[in-house]
Amino acid sequence: MHITRIGNVLLAAALVAGASVAHAAEPAQKFPLRPVRLIVPYAPGGATDITARLLQTGISELWGQPVIVDNRAGASGNIALELAARSAPDGYTLQVGNVSTNAINETTFSSLNIKPSRDLTGVTNLIQLPHLWVVSTAVPVSSLRELVDYAKKPGARMNYGSAGVGSYPHLDAAKFLKHAGVEMTHVPYKGGAGQMIPAIMGNEVQFMFINMASSLPNIRAGRIKPLATTWPTRRPELPSVPTVTEAGYPGYGTNAWNGLFAPAGMPKPLLNQIYADVVKVMETPAMKEALAKVFMTAVVNKSPAEFQQFVVEEIRTWGRVAADNQIKVE
Repeated sequence: MHITRIGNVLLAAALVAGASVAHAAEPAQKFPLRPVRLIVPYAPGGATDITARLLQTGISELWGQPVIVDNRAGASGNIALELAARSAPDGYTLQVGNVSTNAINETTFSSLNIKPSRDLTGVTNLIQLPHLWVVSTAVPVSSLRELVDYAKKPGARMNYGSAGVGSYPHLDAAKFLKHAGVEMTHVPYKGGAGQMIPAIMGNEVQFMFINMASSLPNIRAGRIKPLATTWPTRRPELPSVPTVTEAGYPGYGTNAWNGLFAPAGMPKPLLNQIYADVVKVMETPAMKEALAKVFMTAVVNKSPAEFQQFVVEEIRTWGRVAADNQIKVE
């Protein structure tokens, strides 16, 4: 009887072990099994929103599930940042952010209730967007060097516009002007390009840093004057406009990026799956063609870790720029 009982116990243990092995061999639960939310920190229509909606189309088709763009504008993107950071790290809430929201805001906003570098994790960069240094047609200059000389003349009073205090157009311009030894009055526009463009056309401001997509139609119409592009090479849309390197100011001006973020703490296998699927979509010919129509270029990373390190470095870089120019948002 004793031997029989031992045999029964061993048999039961073998059955349990076998069941455990079979369970372990089963594939992980498929993702996604329900709709996924893409949080965008701005109202519809801007570059970040356009990026999200292009990604939405491709990734929804790949996943076989609805992907919903959730525009959460306000507080310079901080509402969206906090919403994303406080979501479950299960892949069903992701955020499309940019250099301003996910890099600059961390050091310029004292009221930010989360820390993006700690509470969010990068999945991959998505796009880069070419930018231009432009002036009002009322300013009699045709290059950045001529602008600097003109602004230094006795009695010169000039304004520069931006998309708001602490935005990258603000920090980029402040950095450039400090390097050039020029003083101008900052005029922030909370409405972004929609207010900045009329302001420079009306000579309310004389100088600004702005993305090419927003300014190109009015440049072609002769209502805004471009001085240089921050793209590594001359843009085919504006072949006569030099790069900042050619203009004598290498490294001054940012080609804005948009990237995909997830709540911190996401399991690595899930993070890697989302990364691989998003990169697959971003690198399709259809996506590249759609991006080119709005002057964007797909730029992805080799891994989530590489993108996260890039974002951390961006936070440090912009933190120094903000500190050097005493820029802080209460």
